[in-house]
Amino acid sequence: MEAVLAVVDTIPAGRVLSYGDIAVLLEDGGPRQVGAVLSRWSRDNPWWRVVRASGLPPQGYAREALVHYLAEGTPLRGTPAGDGHDWRVDLKACRWVPDDAAFELLDALRDTLHAAKMSVPADGIES
Repeated sequence: MEAVLAVVDTIPAGRVLSYGDIAVLLEDGGPRQVGAVLSRWSRDNPWWRVVRASGLPPQGYAREALVHYLAEGTPLRGTPAGDGHDWRVDLKACRWVPDDAAFELLDALRDTLHAAKMSVPADGIES
């Protein structure tokens, strides 16, 4: 959970990643797991910077996300209005590609995540 939220916190304003992009960066889980984390714990994080692979905003939050996209200058395709069915984030124009410093941070997050998983016994019960 913390690793997903930390990745979201590193995405710069006006840039986005897909749920799947985050799973790939962390080398753990998949888009649904990332989405589950964000749906439960991301109110204080820039959740709007994580979109579906199609560029659609988070389901049920299109209007709220649009306010953030417009304020941050996030490139959009279509007519930005309403519930997100007539517009989407332009992933080709604004998908975030981490620089070397960000990759070092992401590598550290991934390593911490994997170390934590290795320290829990297979039965999930710590002694």
